[in-house]
Amino acid sequence: MTTLDVLYFAWLRERIGAPRERIETAAATVGDLAAELAARDDRHAAALSDLRAVRVAVDQQLAAMDTPLAGAREVAFFPPMTGG
Repeated sequence: MTTLDVLYFAWLRERIGAPRERIETAAATVGDLAAELAARDDRHAAALSDLRAVRVAVDQQLAAMDTPLAGAREVAFFPPMTGG
């Protein structure tokens, strides 16, 4: 098991109802973590139901859903950003 700080931004934060949480997980990848979180309750399921609309960073570096979590300390979920 690994302890991770999970951060949520923008509408993900609103749907989940918290800006961050510390969790214990056995997830091997970001995608595994997202699935584990979505299975927790309806709020997480609603926020993470369409991962095509979600971006992720592992230890403040943009990452893909297949990114391994080994050695990670922080995972952030956020909507795609647009330039302006």
